[in-house]
Amino acid sequence: MRIVTLAGGVGGARFLRGLLELTTPTDVHPVVRSPLPDGPHEVTVIGNTGDDITLFGLRVCPDLDTVMYTLGGGIHEGQGWGRADESHVVRSELAAYGAEPQWFGLGDKDIATHVARSQWLAQGAPLSQVTERLADRWGLPGRGVRLLPMTDTPVETHVVVDDPGSEGGQSAIHFQEWWVRHQAALPARRFVVAGLDRAAPAPGVLDAIRSADLILLPPSNPVVSIGIILSVPGVRDALRGCRAPVVGVSPVVGGRPVRGHADACLAALGLPTTTEAVAGLYADFLDGWLVDESDAAAVATLARTQRDLRVVARPLLMTDVPATAAIAAEAARLGLELRAGGGPAATSVRDR
Repeated sequence: MRIVTLAGGVGGARFLRGLLELTTPTDVHPVVRSPLPDGPHEVTVIGNTGDDITLFGLRVCPDLDTVMYTLGGGIHEGQGWGRADESHVVRSELAAYGAEPQWFGLGDKDIATHVARSQWLAQGAPLSQVTERLADRWGLPGRGVRLLPMTDTPVETHVVVDDPGSEGGQSAIHFQEWWVRHQAALPARRFVVAGLDRAAPAPGVLDAIRSADLILLPPSNPVVSIGIILSVPGVRDALRGCRAPVVGVSPVVGGRPVRGHADACLAALGLPTTTEAVAGLYADFLDGWLVDESDAAAVATLARTQRDLRVVARPLLMTDVPATAAIAAEAARLGLELRAGGGPAATSVRDR
């Protein structure tokens, strides 16, 4: 099968690791009731690049790198981002020089990735080709994974916040400063993506969506991860017109984001932190939606408000790889049922 996912950082990467237990099982984590037919399967990951930033002259792509490191076995498991067994000699030296910013810490191994990327970009290679070369180093093609940036055009998300220096004034800061330095504590008034007006989908993005057998939305941030991917001209239209069912996994459990600051991002849009609100952001193309069993009441609500949506309730906490594989299996199973003609119907796994 040809499976396409739209992914942000930690949540998307961890979901993908569970998905790969279905498509290319390992001996470490046995497959959890995989509904997929016998392989081989192709997984195309369309990664968010709205978080990208240039630091110390190096181009950093946090979401792409998190996917690479996680699927390649090099991620810092405790953090969910950055490299395992990392050192910070360069960071300490930069701090000694007083080089800014010091709120964004780059590890030494991680810096090597950014040096290679920046060098190849400076030589004229587009980001999609550079990402392919980096993914090769992490063995992603060997597991049937193709990692694509959403666009080759440099884009950066900025957050408009109140300016304490002027009464009633506002200013824009880079998303990473808002997310990392301020921990999303500054109320976001709106998000602005610089460069998006010039962006086009990277080579292979639209073709992957159009030819997919199944499209999955991991529990990534719906506003600043998946939402930014959907903002690239042509991507949302391709999802509306694709032949594959689109199944999403809610990033909200019991009124709280599974991780990160999705609540602060939804508030900037005037939305509550609920699984219903997130599903509404995808309403024009979403066919199936997994919600946590703690949000079982949302099943009936969504049945009334989004009649073309099939909703399933099941545990959604990605506590370990087997639990995550089980979530991916449920998403794939729902997609296969929709492909087979199982029309939209709100159900609970307790009823099946």
